[in-house]
Amino acid sequence: MTRGKQKIEAQRKNAERNQKGKGSQLEARVVGLKVTCPICKVQLANQNQLGDHYTSKHPKEKPPSDSS
Repeated sequence: MTRGKQKIEAQRKNAERNQKGKGSQLEARVVGLKVTCPICKVQLANQNQLGDHYTSKHPKEKPPSDSS
């Protein structure tokens, strides 16, 4: 166990270390989700997921092309 100045320095360093790197997962999610279903407005990560979404949720509809 540390005492005095060592303890205070260790607490300060731990506080600085714990503050860094904390970010919102919602912000990271927004960056990752790039494709949106035009029918139900669900956000998906890529075109493959959009195709799978259409086959399961909108089987009568044709998925949009990759260019959109």
